[in-house]
Amino acid sequence: MELIRQVPELSAYLAADDVIDHGHPVVREAAARLRAGTSGAHEYARAAFGFVRDAIPHSYDTNDPRVTWRASDVIEQRTGICHAKAHALVALLRAGSVPAALCYQKLDVVHGLVAVRMPGGRTWHRQDPRGNKPGVDARFSLGAERLGVQPHPKSNEMDSPVLYAEPHPKVLRALRSARDRLSLRENLPASL
Repeated sequence: MELIRQVPELSAYLAADDVIDHGHPVVREAAARLRAGTSGAHEYARAAFGFVRDAIPHSYDTNDPRVTWRASDVIEQRTGICHAKAHALVALLRAGSVPAALCYQKLDVVHGLVAVRMPGGRTWHRQDPRGNKPGVDARFSLGAERLGVQPHPKSNEMDSPVLYAEPHPKVLRALRSARDRLSLRENLPASL
């Protein structure tokens, strides 16, 4: 599948906003810790992915009722659903000057992913920071995709080729308006 940038300018995939708040001290501190243990953009991107996938549990897996959506809150509170974790990973990557985009799959509900483009590279590589569990084994890869879930076209599931510089408004609206994880589940979009 050919990935398509929603915004042509690459600089949009390095920008900060109120969700991808990579200028926030919590994000900057986490990025500095990760950068200290790596050499180069590839190692940094792999470390950021591993941190978000493994050190920030998916709130459905832990039955955590909190709903996070801002990258700094996800990192500070150490919880979030796939979309929130994607926001955190994008913020960490951008804090390390690695272009990153948000992208989505349509499963039973919309699932959040991240696409990374290594500095100097021309190709985007999708990553799934959701968190592993039985039946889900996502890995960082700049080659063949190692996503946690593959869509089943017979079930009307599909990948979206669009790379978003900012979270999709439907996803962000669901996250911001949720009282808790259970109400969020009821309001996540089924499509974009």
